[in-house]
Amino acid sequence: MNKSCETISREVVFSGKILDVYLDQIRLENGRPAEREVIEHGGGVVALALVDGEVLLVRQYRHPAGQSLLELPAGKLEKGENPAVCAARELEEETGYKPESVRELGRFYATPGYSSEIFYLYAAENLTRTRQNLDTDEILEIERLRLDDAIAACADGRIKDAKTALALLLYQLTMDN
Repeated sequence: MNKSCETISREVVFSGKILDVYLDQIRLENGRPAEREVIEHGGGVVALALVDGEVLLVRQYRHPAGQSLLELPAGKLEKGENPAVCAARELEEETGYKPESVRELGRFYATPGYSSEIFYLYAAENLTRTRQNLDTDEILEIERLRLDDAIAACADGRIKDAKTALALLLYQLTMDN
């Protein structure tokens, strides 16, 4: 089943630094009209890296969640930026480790019911220690967990971030094969 709908009109509701919100009038594949609220977002990357057998994680306060979350290093894609390059850059900026290469684990839509945001998940390999270079609005702490502890943290709720949980699980699956 590969169906689609036709966009009849699009109204800009909000235009921001990292996302735009639209109200779309559409025609469904059955011909009926409908309305959809759509968030357009350029996408992001996630970088999973192991140092001395431990997964590098960052703990940072996430205002929409109202709490500090334990996550893999991640960041927003710049317009036209190669996701693999972005993953390597974000890992080095947030943790001070530069990968020689990155391997794609997968990609997924965060919330396709209302957003175009797609995440590219990578495993970073052959790391070199450099220095952390945080953005001016980033405040984070680096934490390390063994892979099995990180997977357990997804199951018991210590890791609540979906992109982190999925990247850890996909990494674990690729290690088993």
